[in-house]
Amino acid sequence: MEETTNEILEPTNFSDQDIFTKIWTSPRKIFKYINETNYEKYFYLLLFLAGVSRGFDRASTKNMGDNLPLLTIVGFSIVLGGLLGWISFYLYAALVSWTGNWLKAEGDTKSIFRILTYGMLPSIIGTFLLIPQIAVYGNELFKSEGDITSAGLIPNLVVYSCMFLEFALAIWTIILCVIGISEVQKLSIGKSIINALLPVIVILVPIALIMLLITGIR
Repeated sequence: MEETTNEILEPTNFSDQDIFTKIWTSPRKIFKYINETNYEKYFYLLLFLAGVSRGFDRASTKNMGDNLPLLTIVGFSIVLGGLLGWISFYLYAALVSWTGNWLKAEGDTKSIFRILTYGMLPSIIGTFLLIPQIAVYGNELFKSEGDITSAGLIPNLVVYSCMFLEFALAIWTIILCVIGISEVQKLSIGKSIINALLPVIVILVPIALIMLLITGIR
């Protein structure tokens, strides 16, 4: 009875502060509120920062430090990542909406796009952890064989602590996005995980088939 009373008395409105603090501990409630009220405060700022995060990720995975100076990498990641990074997020949201039809899911591209943007909050925070890493190792962070061990005990402790926190925040981003998809599309967590993976499969399978055909022709 007490539990039922608490649910009835539970507030239906969240302040801006609630959105960005309770999303860590009560993500489903926050995503439900965002979805039902079309909440979009700071949406474009978050979208820009998520693009920057994506830009730095690409710079690292593509080993851009092998060919480009640090300032160019930072500039490209901030400007191009921030301005164009949203395109990949939007395309992913569109694919999630499309593949969701196979699972009889709800939610259109816009609502999924909105939820995923807020779900990127941990990764956005993780991007700021690059600042001490760049301060210590600079361009070496973006090289295929960069030296990220020679700075000494204390600097290395800072760098590797930041890397660990980045990884943890990336995992939490994935968890939040799955919960967000579950809430918007009215799917179970299991089906939400499947639908989060389906767009990747839809893209990779045709590419793999084309590569096999090319290899076979040769």
